[in-house]
Amino acid sequence: MYKGYLQGRDTMAGALHFILLLCLHCGSFLLISATSVNVTNTVASDATFTTTSKGLFSAGKINSTQVPTTEVTTGDSKTTTKPPKNTTAGEHLTEEAGKTVEKDVSTKHTEEEEEEEEEGPLELERRSTRSVKVAKKPKKILKKSKRITKKTKVVKKTKPQVKHSVSRSAARETVPQCPPLGLESLKVKDNQLKASSFKRRGLGPHRGRLNIQSGIEDGDIYDGAWCAQYRDKKQWLEVDALRLTRFTGVLLQGRNSIWSWDVVYTYKVQFSNDSLVWKPCMNGTEEAVFEGNQDAETPVLALFNTSTVARYIRINPQTWYENGTQGDICLRAEVLGCTVPDPNNIYPWQTEPAASKDKLDFRHHNYKEMRKLMKSVNEACPDITRIYSIGKSYTGLKLYVMEISDNPGKHELGEPEFRYVAGMHGNEVLGREILLNLMEYMCQEYKRGDQRIVRLIKDTRIHLLPSMNPDGYEMAFKKGSELAGWAFGRYSYEGIDMNHNFADLNSVMWNAIELETDRSKLINHYFPIPEQYTSEDAFVASETRAVINWMQNIPFVLGANLHGGELVVTYPFDMTRDWAPQEHTPTSDESFFRWLATAYASTNQVMSNPDRRPCHNKDFLRYNNIINGAEWHNVPGSMNDFSYLHTNCFEVTVELSCDKFPHASELPIEWENNRESLLVYMEQVHRGIKGVIRDKDTEAGIPDAIIKVDDIDHHIRSVADGDYWRLLNPGEYRVTASAEGYFPSSRTCQVMYDFFPTICDFNLTKMPKQRLKEILAKGGKLPKDLQLRLRQLRLRKLRVTTKVMNQRRAAAAAKRAKKV
Repeated sequence: MYKGYLQGRDTMAGALHFILLLCLHCGSFLLISATSVNVTNTVASDATFTTTSKGLFSAGKINSTQVPTTEVTTGDSKTTTKPPKNTTAGEHLTEEAGKTVEKDVSTKHTEEEEEEEEEGPLELERRSTRSVKVAKKPKKILKKSKRITKKTKVVKKTKPQVKHSVSRSAARETVPQCPPLGLESLKVKDNQLKASSFKRRGLGPHRGRLNIQSGIEDGDIYDGAWCAQYRDKKQWLEVDALRLTRFTGVLLQGRNSIWSWDVVYTYKVQFSNDSLVWKPCMNGTEEAVFEGNQDAETPVLALFNTSTVARYIRINPQTWYENGTQGDICLRAEVLGCTVPDPNNIYPWQTEPAASKDKLDFRHHNYKEMRKLMKSVNEACPDITRIYSIGKSYTGLKLYVMEISDNPGKHELGEPEFRYVAGMHGNEVLGREILLNLMEYMCQEYKRGDQRIVRLIKDTRIHLLPSMNPDGYEMAFKKGSELAGWAFGRYSYEGIDMNHNFADLNSVMWNAIELETDRSKLINHYFPIPEQYTSEDAFVASETRAVINWMQNIPFVLGANLHGGELVVTYPFDMTRDWAPQEHTPTSDESFFRWLATAYASTNQVMSNPDRRPCHNKDFLRYNNIINGAEWHNVPGSMNDFSYLHTNCFEVTVELSCDKFPHASELPIEWENNRESLLVYMEQVHRGIKGVIRDKDTEAGIPDAIIKVDDIDHHIRSVADGDYWRLLNPGEYRVTASAEGYFPSSRTCQVMYDFFPTICDFNLTKMPKQRLKEILAKGGKLPKDLQLRLRQLRLRKLRVTTKVMNQRRAAAAAKRAKKV
């Protein structure tokens, strides 16, 4: 009997094993009912991909082994016939994963600041009192989510079993979390994209890239999507990966256009190794249909139930917005895939670009991780670094700056101040990561003894602000690199675009030029900020106010504002004079601004590549990758214009990459593309002339002295110690220094091509009236030299007036004689 029992048990185990293999072959454990899942069910299951996969790219680290079990689980677990909506249960799942919602951004980060108090430097240890008041809100949200999940278990008792079994199949398959192939970042070339048809050149397959931006008008060669010529289900967009690739998912967007609205609602996916025989992506025993877009700009992610190894992938739209009979099949896409190892060197021509040799932290850093990295750099190089805060964002996140100098915390006489600012738009994250890498790199190279870095640190006081808009970044970071879209996180928490939020001093200057008849009364620098802008009711972001105070407190000489979404360097003015959409509007320092822009663009590995294609809708290669900001588009209230007109600082904008939020796997390459440019541009702060304006008698520095260069209608001023820096191209210049109460002094200064400035010091003599005022104010007696000087001045004045009177009398006598 025992033997029969064993035989029965073995037979039963064999049957179960057979059923298990059959289920794995079908790609699903959903053998609960005999009814097959229709297309609508698949669409419904795929809809859950978009709601539960928001954190796919937000982790920042490159992870090739993580299994997206949630997405694979939901792919076949839905058995309802109605497409699911974004219910609160789904929202709570996201909240539990991220432990926050967008409304509680400030709560999350103030709690993190309290957790990290002991780890940060002194500037980081101050507590925020607001965190105590709102720290309880996330806990309430988590409790609600637990209640909802309990209700769903009571209603459908079979659901937990289905989810449990499917998650085991997903874990068994171990689908890797693959990065994008690079349609958005242009890593995928135009000749790798094909389509069944396209309406015209501007809507060709090369335009079917995620987040690509169209031109102002439809019909040009820069439209905002791939659009098929025909309106049927046989249309497709094909991507050639050039080698065997494990495809894991697709991201889709609608058409970017001011005038047209076209989206794909559902689509299928096929794979091939030779582009002749195609295998459909399956959902169990039926061909999978994935949910596309409901609007044109929000990216929608669909992950495949099982990854497929192939060389080619096709996206085949099934339903789309028809707009009566006028709707077109249009889409923008990105494909997720991992390159299969090539041990036999079958694809020798497809070698990946070499990763960076620098040992840096190449990943995306949220606010907490950014503070940790800055702290680690400060601990590694305490003699040359200092962390300080210039203010707070709307939600209370501090705007941290890393100072790098041989004497941090102090302005040294004759040493210029330099700044890099990144993250003005929160979703343009590459500048943030590059500045964090720059901190690490300069610290490492200084300790290694790299003479170029040592000289730069000893001769320059460098300030790095990696995140001007931390609130916007945290929102974009939560969405992830490919899911943030083109504009999510761009603005501040209050919805302010900070690149239009500085005081409009251009209009002040141009209005004065038009109204003032006496040109000598016009000013060309240090324009005051209008009173309406400084009032508390003015719609000015707290981050903008903090940066303006920073500019006024530190005598910056040169800076750059790091953005993303294009490959170009722009220089002032950014605002057109007559509010035209675009018009070349130069400053008086046009030639030097072009020098600065060229210094960065010509040393950037991507910008300087003559074979690169345009990012979106303008070919900047025709302009040598530099352009006057107003000639590109009108930007009133920009930081560059404000810096030029209100301070001594010259500043340009650097658009670092076509992709605003590149995947973490692309960060090492982006660092290599920009490393030399960052260093070369910093070295330009030592171009031109510099010196100290001193009192001839006391040899004390004269602050607020005006330095004028002939033929350049833009002056600068000396700072508190009397030192000044005037950025100039190589050449010979006539320079004049003047100050209130002093006689002006002029001299000729020669600027060479060397990487160090020409020294041009000035010793100014006080006017007797000024000296008289100072002596009388102190209650002293006039010295003999001053008495003699006053007597000489009186005699000179008397001789001049006598001479003028004699000339008038002679002219009158000659006139009378002529009449006679």
